[in-house]
Amino acid sequence: MIDYFRRHLGAKLLLSYLAIVVVGVAVLIIASQFILPTSFNRHMSGMMGNGMGMGNQGFGNSDSMSQLYVDFRASFNEALTYAALAAMIVAIALSLFFSRSVIAPVRAMSQATQRIADGRYDERVRVNGSDELAQLALYFNQMAEKLNQIESMRRRLIGDVSHELRTPLTAIKGSMEGLMDGVLPATHETYQQIHAEADRLNRLVDDLQELSRVEAHAYQLDIYPVDVSSLARTVTKRLAPQADAKHITLNLELPPDLPYVLADEDRATQVLTNLVGNGLQYTPEGGRITIAAKQVGNEVQIAVRDTGIGIPTEHQPHIFDRFYRVDKSRSRQSGGGSGIGLTIAHALIEAHGGHIWVESIGNEKGSVFTFTLPIAI
Repeated sequence: MIDYFRRHLGAKLLLSYLAIVVVGVAVLIIASQFILPTSFNRHMSGMMGNGMGMGNQGFGNSDSMSQLYVDFRASFNEALTYAALAAMIVAIALSLFFSRSVIAPVRAMSQATQRIADGRYDERVRVNGSDELAQLALYFNQMAEKLNQIESMRRRLIGDVSHELRTPLTAIKGSMEGLMDGVLPATHETYQQIHAEADRLNRLVDDLQELSRVEAHAYQLDIYPVDVSSLARTVTKRLAPQADAKHITLNLELPPDLPYVLADEDRATQVLTNLVGNGLQYTPEGGRITIAAKQVGNEVQIAVRDTGIGIPTEHQPHIFDRFYRVDKSRSRQSGGGSGIGLTIAHALIEAHGGHIWVESIGNEKGSVFTFTLPIAI
């Protein structure tokens, strides 16, 4: 019995209500027994002193008064007993009602929690009223919605990763089978193609590891004043061979009085490298990529402009989503990036307290990726 009350909130509430009623009735009975004699004597004395004829009716002597008191007290106790029983019955009924009204939403959330634990992330509970239980139900639904989004992202990520891994693996497998069957010649070009696909697979795995660390915040930013001009020159020098291979010009538009920014230099370099590398993938031969920077208030805006294929307006809200490509076929023809670089850049800039966005009118008109970093004061 004790274990039952320990394990059921409704039983605890019912017991607490009954305990309050019992204590209240007990206090009423005890208090009445102490107050009754004094109150009775005071009222009877007042009645006799006011000449209400009590003495003429045989109630003036002490024996009559005692008998009257005994009869009155018995009647009072009898009435009090019935009243206490009635109060207990009403209290039990009300306790059951209010206990159930409190327990019902708690039980509903408990059942919904179990269903969510079983993988049903679309489970929701009804929100009634605006009290604490309603707030709890609201927060529960928000939690369930977040879990549902995370589960959707997980499933999409597994599908995307499977697809991205399958492409180079299929190419490698096909080339190897062709070599084994004698369909493909064992030339330097064939081995170079296999090596390129293996290298692409290795880059994808590295990008996935980096994305996992960035999204889990499993890294620390080493923040200190950074020279944006020096950072831009480092990136252009690093990517110059790729630009030269496609005859793409890399330009810098950096004012001489550009202030330093507060950033992790390695991570800021990684962001700018990803943006310029993205521009190299989608800019045709003979194009141009420009890194420009300017001070705007307490921030420095760094922009990467290209003369590439551009991004249609309807695709721009999703451009920082992992594995998102505007045109998958053109993406693979443009260099076969993993589709993760922009996602990593977005997460790193937000970790710096900055913002990143894209502007483009599409139709081969190029794109402008801009991000901000706070000024080192």
